[in-house]
Amino acid sequence: MSDKEPSESEGLVKVEKLTPNSRELNLVVKVVSKSEVRNVTGRDYSVHRVADALVGDETGCVYLTLWDDNIDKINEEATLRITNGYINLFRGNMRLNIGKYGSFKLLEESPITEVNTENNLSDKRYEQERRYQSYRRPRYGGNRYGERRGYRRRRRY
Repeated sequence: MSDKEPSESEGLVKVEKLTPNSRELNLVVKVVSKSEVRNVTGRDYSVHRVADALVGDETGCVYLTLWDDNIDKINEEATLRITNGYINLFRGNMRLNIGKYGSFKLLEESPITEVNTENNLSDKRYEQERRYQSYRRPRYGGNRYGERRGYRRRRRY
């Protein structure tokens, strides 16, 4: 088996098999297009560059989120071997991510001749689980019992 020709025995996943809970993904994809770079502010108030690349194989396609330096390393028509990638939901749509523990390698020869852009997994909306427990806040002030500040509930004995 040559290094340029990945096979199913190496644990490679096809794009059509991806689910919102997919983790530890190894796959080979071809870049169809790349979006404009935009700046986002992180939780720690640092500014990062972000771009989305539409990637896929003969079974389907999905958006790959690229951060900072990885944006410049990947061009359209390039073929990537992604190791230890994962799927997350961004606004209810699936996104492929490389993440901190994943990596990618540019392949010289592409085993993918054509990408199936008709089956875009990122177009499908999924119900997203809430990160934080939501609780119903009272309207018009007051505590959770509907009382105003400084007033206490009377207990009946």
